[in-house]
Amino acid sequence: MKINKNRWIYESLTAIILCFLNGIVFAETRIAILEFELKDLTMIPRTPAEITRTLSIKPLLEAELKKLGYVIIDIAPKYQKFANSGVGYLFDHHDVAANLGKQFDADYIFVGRLHKPSFLFAYLMGHLIRVRDAKLIGNYVSEAKGPSRNITIKAVESLAVKIDQALDHRYSRPLSSKQR
Repeated sequence: MKINKNRWIYESLTAIILCFLNGIVFAETRIAILEFELKDLTMIPRTPAEITRTLSIKPLLEAELKKLGYVIIDIAPKYQKFANSGVGYLFDHHDVAANLGKQFDADYIFVGRLHKPSFLFAYLMGHLIRVRDAKLIGNYVSEAKGPSRNITIKAVESLAVKIDQALDHRYSRPLSSKQR
């Protein structure tokens, strides 16, 4: 059986290109999410309930992003604490946060804050930083009206959709006008 040499070369190159493109298209985006900081400006700051809510945000956001197909990189709180020179430092210094993400081979690092100016509402705030160049990719705010766990969950879900929209756009639906 005679094999057409040009056809064999063409099919081989096509297979190699498809394998290469397949690796690019399905490359997993790796995100490190740091523990959220509580910035409580109320008359009775840092209540046990508010500290508990703040500590719940990171695992909720990790779970939402995992559902969307992202790989979550775990950075132990001791490493975050070591890199942090004070409250809000990593939130304001993207280069330091990016260096922390590089140590754990993350593509992006998310630095979050629960900002509570009132007993009636709080804001989940976050900076998404691309690790390779320390560039701020997204500055996010999701409002949570009230201290209820369900309201916090909804705010975290909204945050996850916003992060996905800024990154791959491959998992979530477009934002509704209420989510923007």
